[in-house]
Amino acid sequence: MQTKVVKFGGSSLADANQFVKVANIIKADPSRRYVVPSAPGKRFPKDTKVTDMLYACYDVAARGGDFSEMFEAIVARYMEIVRELGLKIEDRLTREFSTIRMSFMARAGRDYAASRGEYLNGIVLANYLGFSFIDAADVIFFGEDGKLRLKETCHAVKDRLSEVGNAVIPGFYGSMPNDTVKTFSRGGSDITGAIVAAAVNADLYENWTDVSGFFVTDPRIVPNPEIIRSITYRELRELAYMGAGVFHEDAIFPVRQAGIPINIRNTNRPEDEGTVITESAPEDSSPYTVTGIAGRRGFVTVTIEKDMMNAELGFGRRVLEVFEKNGISFEHMPSGIDTMSIIVHKDEFEARESSIIEGLRRAVSPDRIDIDRDVALLAVVGRGMRAQRGTAARIFAALAHAKVNVKMIDQGSSELNIIVGITNDDFETSVKAVYDIFVTQRL
Repeated sequence: MQTKVVKFGGSSLADANQFVKVANIIKADPSRRYVVPSAPGKRFPKDTKVTDMLYACYDVAARGGDFSEMFEAIVARYMEIVRELGLKIEDRLTREFSTIRMSFMARAGRDYAASRGEYLNGIVLANYLGFSFIDAADVIFFGEDGKLRLKETCHAVKDRLSEVGNAVIPGFYGSMPNDTVKTFSRGGSDITGAIVAAAVNADLYENWTDVSGFFVTDPRIVPNPEIIRSITYRELRELAYMGAGVFHEDAIFPVRQAGIPINIRNTNRPEDEGTVITESAPEDSSPYTVTGIAGRRGFVTVTIEKDMMNAELGFGRRVLEVFEKNGISFEHMPSGIDTMSIIVHKDEFEARESSIIEGLRRAVSPDRIDIDRDVALLAVVGRGMRAQRGTAARIFAALAHAKVNVKMIDQGSSELNIIVGITNDDFETSVKAVYDIFVTQRL
C-alpha cells in the first residue's frame, strides 16, 4: 500500500466543521497515514489566527501584564471545537492549558508560545481521528546554531513512526539541544510535512489548503486565473524567487532530495486535482506555453558606462566587489559592449547609495553612472518555452500592444524563463497583457 503524508493548513482546521472535512479526506484514502496540522486559522475575514492570539497573549504575559482575558479567548477557541466534535478530552486540554499558562508566566519564550497552536490542534485532531499523537519536539531537532539537523531528525521521525500505524505530528516547531522549543522561521508546517514525507519515503506529500493549487499568476491582478496543473521544482523555484505565493525553498528541499512529488489540494473542494510538483515533466505536458507569471516592484538599475570596458580585465569583478562590500546582492546583470547594469533591491541600495557610487568611481573610473529608481521585474516561466518558437516575440508584442516600455531583457541559457524590466506603474498592466496572450487567448 502507498504511504502519503498529508499536511493541513490553518484555514483547513479553523473550526469543527473544517475538522469534519479533514477527517473525511483522510478516511477516504487509507494511504493517508501521517498527518501534519497547523494551528486554527481564520474562521471569517476579520477573525484572528490562533498563532497571532498566542503571540499577543504571551507578549502581555512577558511584560507582567494581566493576560487572563486573552488567554481565555484562546481556551474558548479549542473548547468550542472539542464540544462541537463531541470529544471527551476537556480534562486533558484543561491540564495542557494550565501548563501553558504557567509557562507564559515563567517567560518560556515566544517560540514556545506560538508552537502551542499546532501542539493543541494536533492533540485534538489525533483524538478525533483515533491516530497516535507524536509531539514534534520529540522528533524534530535544531542545533545550537538554530539550524535544522535534518539527518538526525529524519532518523528520529522514521524510528518513531515505525512504531505506530497512523499518527498526527504537529507542524511548525521542534526542539533545541537544551529541550526548549524552537519554531521554523516561515512556512513552518509545510517544512514539517516535507520532513515527515522524506523520513518515511512517502509516495506522495499532499498539502491541503484553501485553494485548488497554484495559480498561473496573482489573482489580485488577474481575476480567477487558471490553475497550474503540473509544475517542476525548477519552475517553482523561479516563480517563488520572483514573489509568487508558493512554497518556500526550505519546504521543498527534503522532498525534492528524496524524489517525492507534492500535490497541492483544496480542503473545501477535495474533488479538484490541484497542482502536482515533480522533479521533471514533459515540455508539452502543460496546456499553455508558459507555466507561471510573477514579478516584483521596487528595484533600482545602476548602469555603468565606460569606453572599452569589455577589454579591461577584471572590470566586472571589481564592480561586483563594490556591491559585495556594501552587503548587497544583485538580481540581474544585463550588459553591452561599453555598458554594464546592476539591478538591486531599491531599499537596500538607497541605504548605501553614497558608499556604492564612491566605491564604483574608485574601483573602475567609469565615464558615467546612471541610476533608474523606477524598475519592476516581470518573470515569465515555463518549461514549454524551449520547444515553442517565437515565445519572446509574443511577450514583447503583448507588452507593446499594452503600451508598456521594456527597460531590460534577461533570458537564462536554460530557456526556462524570460525576465523583463518595466516601470513600477506598468507592472499590473504587463502581467495582464502576458497572461492574456498566453492563457486567455488559448481558452
